[in-house]
Amino acid sequence: MTAAASHAPHIPVLLEEVIAALRPAPGTVMVDATFGAGSYTRRLLDAGATVHAFDRDPDAIAAAQGNPQGWPELGGDAPRLVLHPRRFSEMVDTLAELGIARVDGIAMDIGVSSMQLDQPTRGFAFSSNGPLDMRMSQEGESAADFLNSAEESAIADVLYTYGEERQSRRVARAIVAARPLQTTEDLARVVRKALGYHAGAPKDPATRSFQAIRIHVNGELDELEGGLAAAETLLAPEGRLAVVSFHSLEDRVVKQFLREASGGNASTSRHLPQVAPADAPTFAQVSKAIRPGDGEVAINPRSRSATLRSAVRTQAPARSRKSA
Repeated sequence: MTAAASHAPHIPVLLEEVIAALRPAPGTVMVDATFGAGSYTRRLLDAGATVHAFDRDPDAIAAAQGNPQGWPELGGDAPRLVLHPRRFSEMVDTLAELGIARVDGIAMDIGVSSMQLDQPTRGFAFSSNGPLDMRMSQEGESAADFLNSAEESAIADVLYTYGEERQSRRVARAIVAARPLQTTEDLARVVRKALGYHAGAPKDPATRSFQAIRIHVNGELDELEGGLAAAETLLAPEGRLAVVSFHSLEDRVVKQFLREASGGNASTSRHLPQVAPADAPTFAQVSKAIRPGDGEVAINPRSRSATLRSAVRTQAPARSRKSA
């Protein structure tokens, strides 16, 4: 992480609400599935919990490892903070390697972090020019690789599915015609021209395309589904799950998962035959959507779209899952 990046401002979203949902206490074992700048982890540690923190971004892990004064819990014979430079969908196997089969709480803060957005060299945003990258793990296919090699129809599908871009075909056609694209400025310019954007318009249409391409490059929705399944397996009875999402696609995945896991899809109408769920409910006490108040949004405008959903693990075994 560069010096500039290490000083990038970061304000955790719905921090108090997440901690209240997880109820950390001395002796509990918690997972921060998306470590980032460590805001959730710090509060969990301060409550006396041991934390296993995951992040696929090597910059996030390196920043904490390079700051032993800020993270003294990393040291000693029995560290209370263990960092895992891996995807959160891998947390079951990762913790099994340490002999840990159950944990008491899992926090998940989905999507791109403020630090990633604020580093032009990472290519996540068009607010300042940088290479067209967007890779959270800094490995594999970049946004430029995808846009400069994929079929027009594949690009259109990504823009429509993950960005809900109604004019996805027009944008995809413009992208192919403008190849090669190398920078965030290149992509933003092409999208704006395709959609007839004029400076001063209330919303930049490039936002939808950047979101879609980022989600595709990082496999974010598949990763979210894998992380939720891992949480179901890993949480002990009475263990707590708290998930913060930032757009409707993510929230839809979380909401549907918790509905199915809590038996919410079973028929409850007296006019229809009762259908017993295939599996006993694995989650209960599912919260309603919790969103930031006006005060938090005023301090941190990026929190405006955040939604928190939480639930408590039952004693039922994790549901069987069909292989893809």
